[in-house]
Amino acid sequence: MRHDHLITSKQLSRADIETVLDRAAEIDADPDAVADRHANALLGLLFFEPSTRTKMSFETAMKRLGGDVVDMGSVESSSVKKGETLADTVRVIEGYTDALVLRHPKQGAAAMASEFVDVPLLNAGDGAGHHPTQTLLDLYTIQENAGLDDLTIGIMGDLKYGRTVHSLAYALTNFDTRQHFISPESLQLPREVVYDLHQQGEDTQIREHDALEPVLSSLDVLYVTRIQRERFPDEEEYRKVAGEYQIDTETLEAASDDLTVMHPLPRVDEIAPEIDDTDYAAYFEQAHNAVPVRMALLDLFLCDHGTRTGTGETTATDDTANGNGGEADE
Repeated sequence: MRHDHLITSKQLSRADIETVLDRAAEIDADPDAVADRHANALLGLLFFEPSTRTKMSFETAMKRLGGDVVDMGSVESSSVKKGETLADTVRVIEGYTDALVLRHPKQGAAAMASEFVDVPLLNAGDGAGHHPTQTLLDLYTIQENAGLDDLTIGIMGDLKYGRTVHSLAYALTNFDTRQHFISPESLQLPREVVYDLHQQGEDTQIREHDALEPVLSSLDVLYVTRIQRERFPDEEEYRKVAGEYQIDTETLEAASDDLTVMHPLPRVDEIAPEIDDTDYAAYFEQAHNAVPVRMALLDLFLCDHGTRTGTGETTATDDTANGNGGEADE
């Protein structure tokens, strides 16, 4: 990777994305080949918000690479409760680990934290900002099901607060895509995001809608997100839109037979369970793809930055010892 940290998908070029996806495909095809690749590596998990899939898949990914994790644990049981700043927290845990994964409720927290550490820091979600590692597993899933060029994608639900939406939309501007954003008016994409998308993607077409039906038949992929109750400053505003955008098998009667339905999960009621067993559903595949994609990311960052030894020294990965004939992975 060309980067010291992964903070936002805006920093990723098409070449960066393809490097990660190609590496993930190699790992997915033969995970045993990298089983001991980072045997001495330690990954620090700092989750200031609840997480199931992201946290567990990072832990799984590190262990499948032969390494291990140290976990800050809940905010309630950490020194954060004593008033410790985020800057001090990451500087302390940096001293124990070879890389950090940070999830934080405040937008911009990952960018700020990265200024205080020298080991790679991967943003696992910063408020309503970005979630670039989720984006990479989303792109991997899209590529497997529909390809990434000449793609028509509908992104529906909470587009205002949805960090997965913002990250995915930015990343897709690296490809020849038509992006349809479907939401209530109160949950439209932030205007600055729309502006950025127009500026970044010469081959990207951006359209906004308040209903799915007019565009459904043209979609290759439908990316559904939940209405995020926890992001709303006003409970009454949440109630106005809760349950407004839902799909079931009847909804999808107008869809192409090749449509791929995705969701970053967790879902509430926006996708009916009856869709789970149809050919449309790819959201559990999407969740499973988190492991090879995050294995690829960790592998690329750790190979670039090296692993600390017990003496505090940093050593590069020995590709020959890992059966790679001394050739670089990238």
